[in-house]
Amino acid sequence: MTSLLPLALALALGLAVFGILHGIRLYRADVKLPTDLALALEVGATRATAVGSLVDRLGIRWAPLVLRLMGPKQVARKRRQIDMAGNPSGLTIDRYAARRAVYGFLGGLGALAMLMNGRLVPALLMVAFGLFWVEAGLWSAIRVRRDNIERTLPDFLDVLAVVVSAGLGFRQALERVSHKYEGPWADEVRITLQQMDMGVSRRQAFDELRRRNDSEQVAQFVTALQQGEELGSPIVETLIAIAEDMRRTDAQNARRRAARAVPKATFAVTMFMLPGTLILLVCGFVYGADVDFGALLGGG
Repeated sequence: MTSLLPLALALALGLAVFGILHGIRLYRADVKLPTDLALALEVGATRATAVGSLVDRLGIRWAPLVLRLMGPKQVARKRRQIDMAGNPSGLTIDRYAARRAVYGFLGGLGALAMLMNGRLVPALLMVAFGLFWVEAGLWSAIRVRRDNIERTLPDFLDVLAVVVSAGLGFRQALERVSHKYEGPWADEVRITLQQMDMGVSRRQAFDELRRRNDSEQVAQFVTALQQGEELGSPIVETLIAIAEDMRRTDAQNARRRAARAVPKATFAVTMFMLPGTLILLVCGFVYGADVDFGALLGGG
């Protein structure tokens, strides 16, 4: 068995070198990609990092295979997650599939090399890397974007209410205020306005806004706006009420997080800090007293 280990390592190394050389050849080859995959490389090409762009180009030819393996339902769910993340660094469903292919290959190759050395835990870590590295980045982008939107939305509504009360219509006020803001929420508002310019009804455009964002406050904003429009409530009062409700909800959530943090802090102090402090004190007293442990234990 030991004699086969160098052969297995040489085989794994050969496969890795072959994969790298083959990827470089495909990267430099003038292969005609399908239109949708070529567009996926162009979208956000100036926004992606150098490493991300290289990974996309190495894996884009295997993107159709990954999408077929995922299935239509999983692809649709992943499209929605990419929308909720705001297409970070120009990410599209095809670029996502390309990254899954590359990281999956690297994770599988690393897991194989670890298993040949009898290292099970690192092999499992490499498998997790291949399966979840892209997912972890996507989940992080969704959370950061949601927090940014929820932090911006109440102030945005306050300014919007002031502009509407000054005499502008809701559509014009929404456009003017969105141009004064930067960030994901302003981008979402501009997308909604563009949809309305293309003939989409106001209700449908705001429904799409709610669908693209996994945020309770955005859903609350759209629901209250549509209900106020149906009931004929003044838009200014509706906007102010929504902003106040959001700030009240934020305060309640902050109190809940603080209440949950107290038991966690108490647990950490009781289980780790207090025993560690007691051990340090006892060791200090024993060391300062210059106790002869040999004599106590009956040594010579």
